[in-house]
Amino acid sequence: MAVPSIIYNKTEEINSVSINIHLVPPKHPAVVHQLIFLLLLQVLLVLEVIMLRRSGAQTRRCWLEIQQSRYLSSAPAPPELRRLHYPASSRSRQGQAGQESGQLSPAQINRILKANEHSHTLPRGPASHGVLGFHSNTLPSNHPSEDRRSSATCLLGRGGVLFGVFDGHAGPSCAQAISQRLFYYFTVAMLPLRTLQELDRAVEEDRAVPPLLEWHKHPQDHSSLDGGAISFHSLRNYWQERLDEDDEEDNEVTSFSLSSPLRVALSGSTACVVHVSNGVLHVANLGDSRAVLGVQEGDGRWSALSLTNDHSAQNPEELQRILGEHPASERKTVVRHDRLLGLLLPFRAFGDVRFKWSPEMLSRLYDTRPDVLSAVSESVRTLPPHYLTPPYLSAQPEVTRHLMKPADKFLVLATDGLWELMHRQTVVQLVGDHVAGQETSGPLCFNDGSFILDRVQSVLEDQNVATHLLRHALGDDGYGSVDQNRLARMLSLPADLARRYRDDITITVIHLNDL
Repeated sequence: MAVPSIIYNKTEEINSVSINIHLVPPKHPAVVHQLIFLLLLQVLLVLEVIMLRRSGAQTRRCWLEIQQSRYLSSAPAPPELRRLHYPASSRSRQGQAGQESGQLSPAQINRILKANEHSHTLPRGPASHGVLGFHSNTLPSNHPSEDRRSSATCLLGRGGVLFGVFDGHAGPSCAQAISQRLFYYFTVAMLPLRTLQELDRAVEEDRAVPPLLEWHKHPQDHSSLDGGAISFHSLRNYWQERLDEDDEEDNEVTSFSLSSPLRVALSGSTACVVHVSNGVLHVANLGDSRAVLGVQEGDGRWSALSLTNDHSAQNPEELQRILGEHPASERKTVVRHDRLLGLLLPFRAFGDVRFKWSPEMLSRLYDTRPDVLSAVSESVRTLPPHYLTPPYLSAQPEVTRHLMKPADKFLVLATDGLWELMHRQTVVQLVGDHVAGQETSGPLCFNDGSFILDRVQSVLEDQNVATHLLRHALGDDGYGSVDQNRLARMLSLPADLARRYRDDITITVIHLNDL
């Protein structure tokens, strides 16, 4: 008897499998059964090899293709894709999205990932309010990036520490203004009235006003002095309202004389801000950025506790709120394709006056300020479709209060660019392992059919845990480790293509005290 033989034609693309069978007429029926068994066994083995090779060739592309499909199908393509800027990118990346890695060395990857990382340690004691320090980083996709971040210590009143991430859209102007000004309003809102009276007298008498905040900024974080006098005047109006004074505010037409405030109003931004004071967290959120608490259970395991809700169509309560604020006749037009009026993903945001002002006021703006409109995208220059009963967009934040417990080890603030790529539990696990000085290795072995992951002590490549999250978000191999080729490809995407695969990503990880 001759054993059946299978010849596997190994080429770059699997095209065929030929089977050559040479049989001697069997003398016993049992031999036939053996031949059939051997033949089927070898066919199965070859098919398994084929599937493995095909999946290996395709899965490297699968993740990127799925992500691209998600962005392309969620909404019509934007009329204009913004350019990218990578700090370590000195040469053109105009090539295919699937280029082989090797164009970026590990040193180049690190320069890109670490260009905007920032960390700060607070002094131990009551002045820290329960915060040990923080790690932060931001990675642009848009050029310029539409994300912003802020962190500061409150110097007056009961004090505390403020952190925030801001995700802009239709340009960075609104996110920029909010990141620089919002913390002052938080601080003034918490000051005793006697302190506000002293501040107001100092302004009236032209004396120096004590600083309200100590900022903790990265040297390359965007800063702008435009509109400084206007923003201070607005802030003073706010604290005078708290003092029950009746000074009239400037009407809205006054701001039309300057382009900077209008560009802020025409663009928009979500915001997620946390105030930590004496072991109490207050989180104010509007939009789809998130705050997630990392909690270490008694057995050492990590769990993720969300302190925010997304204000989008994916939140049933938020969707019902929007629908309930407008006539039943608009039920099919208020939210279309999971977007407000078919255009905007978040249902709450600063700015975006084209979703808030009356049609008459917007028409007046469009007719009288072409100089401002020429500097914004085309989609902002016209009334949204089915714009019948504004306002459609709210800037009312959802506020959560949380009393810190000993098991609460850190808080992750991040724009939606991170949460689109990683589940909150994965984020908390990575930060928890980083805090413990551990990394999750790849699959090590199979033991009695069980899949085993081993956590090993290692020298972490990233001292900044926000950078650690960026590296895993872009290069995750599905097993908890980083695929360097995938990471290089994601960072090498051409400027006109990268925005379709990911958003700007901004992360701040706040390390909390053991109480």
